[in-house]
Amino acid sequence: MASSPYWGWVARRRETLPRKSPFIIVLSEEMQKKLEAISRRYTSPYKDVIRAKIVLYAARGLDNGEIAARLDTPRQIVSKWRKRFFEEGFVGLEEQARRGRPARFSPQRRDRH
Repeated sequence: MASSPYWGWVARRRETLPRKSPFIIVLSEEMQKKLEAISRRYTSPYKDVIRAKIVLYAARGLDNGEIAARLDTPRQIVSKWRKRFFEEGFVGLEEQARRGRPARFSPQRRDRH
């Protein structure tokens, strides 16, 4: 099946297709200033800095692949945060509840063991 000429076409076709996101980010001046402040703040958690930079680059018109390369982050992660910001704004950049069993110990209690 791998030697089929059809499969070769599919592989070449995937390489040439641009991955243009349907989620176009447009920021107000206030939103941009807030995201820039988060991305520059040394005390911001790393995850918040990356998420803010993803949105800022998306607002500049960069595609997900280029943003991923600049931030050394998987393209799927860029796509996820771009979409969540587009749909929910700043609330979309916050952590959401995860599935699974809740932790038995708080992070402070775990450090004692």
